[in-house]
Amino acid sequence: MASTFLSENKKPHAVCIPYPAQGHINPMLKFAKLLYTKGFHITFVNTEHNHNRILKSRGPDSLNGLPDFRFETIPDGLPPSDANSTQDIPALCDSTSKNCLVPFHNLIAELNNTTTAVTCIVSDGAMSFTLDVAHELSLPEIIFWTPSACGFACYLHYHHLVQRGFAPLKDESDLTNGYLDTPVDRLIGIKHMRLRDFPTFIRTTDRKDIMLNYIIREIERTYKASALMINTFDAFEQEVLNLIITSELTQSLPPIYTVGPLQLLLNQIPHTGLESIGSNLWKDEPKCLEWLDLKKPNSVVYVNFGSITVMTPEQMIEFAWGLANSKQPFLWIIRPDLVAGDAAILPSEFLTETQERGLLASWCPQEQVLNHTSIGGFLTHCGWNSTLESVCGGVPMICWPFFAEQQTNCRYACTHWGIGIEIDNNVKRNEVESLVKELMEGEKGKEMKIKVMEWKKKAEEATSPSGSSYKNIDKLVNEILML
Repeated sequence: MASTFLSENKKPHAVCIPYPAQGHINPMLKFAKLLYTKGFHITFVNTEHNHNRILKSRGPDSLNGLPDFRFETIPDGLPPSDANSTQDIPALCDSTSKNCLVPFHNLIAELNNTTTAVTCIVSDGAMSFTLDVAHELSLPEIIFWTPSACGFACYLHYHHLVQRGFAPLKDESDLTNGYLDTPVDRLIGIKHMRLRDFPTFIRTTDRKDIMLNYIIREIERTYKASALMINTFDAFEQEVLNLIITSELTQSLPPIYTVGPLQLLLNQIPHTGLESIGSNLWKDEPKCLEWLDLKKPNSVVYVNFGSITVMTPEQMIEFAWGLANSKQPFLWIIRPDLVAGDAAILPSEFLTETQERGLLASWCPQEQVLNHTSIGGFLTHCGWNSTLESVCGGVPMICWPFFAEQQTNCRYACTHWGIGIEIDNNVKRNEVESLVKELMEGEKGKEMKIKVMEWKKKAEEATSPSGSSYKNIDKLVNEILML
């Protein structure tokens, strides 16, 4: 992508700060790299906990950066925890909102005493305390909402759901008595939605619930940003985007820029040394790609439930035997903390049954896996990064959403985009077996493959030099970050 700028001694300086979880760090780092290629000095801010995790997974020199691409840290305010697992999300949200403002303010002050003063801030939508610093210093700030546009639209509605009495739930039985199937109408940007399709933080009986109120507060603060950025492309979520932008209820939102899929934009950048900078919190296992090289095209089911999903030992056993009984080759990523409160142990009979056609690993370079010719389907939690990466790889999905807006992504993948089929939350091996067979061999699977290849082409068009996302990056830089 073309660089537009500025003499070396007057480089703009962007401070990029993601929410401290894998699915937020990855897209923020991609955007930071794009800014770097456009002439920005970059300071990328991780929490101390995740900084140490990256050093552990990628090596002691992995965050040395480049002369104009540096890494800094702030504390997250939580006590030390297991360095090989994701921190508790509600506790992390509560702590960052209460404890990170002062360290972040001090970091900006320290950076401003260097030769390259901070000129703009790019902050995760879940880290809006940074707006206080931006306003104090009269700096433009982009809020990067890392969910899909449809997920963001659902978060916009949280306070309406509370006002209309849909949330919080009346009692715990509402989770099982069919209440979540209640249709919700009069929404901005989203149609044909049930309560169960909204991000899961409404599934509480407590009006003071940390996550319910955290989301409502972060959305309210979003209106104070200079601009909003979403990692999506116009053709994929056009209806949602149009209705958000044109609705009277959201007219006071800052301008929205669609800039995705970021990985396709990044793929167009020539070699700059950025390739050595990564963000995986678990150590990648390169044997995954070597194993895939030995498999036939479109023959392997890739199974990965992301960085936060946890399941019970019973659910893990059902998935295992469903995969085994499908007789399909599979690559299954099993994080050390995938099983709640227990070690991820599979029956020896399963390992014996599948040793010739299955590979288990603890982490992998997912984008490379989904772009491998041997991958024919993806059993996924429907996180937004995974969904976009599946589209970019042209891979249809079986969807087992776990929490947050994964439910919304699942609904859209299955009913709007035609690229997914949903598996029941109460997972059973027979259903896993039948859906995997359908995905890999059935008519529905073939239809989804055709559809996802169409979306892949549109994603490539959006990120081409004449495409909407490519142009929006330049607009975002020139209209917001360079002011």
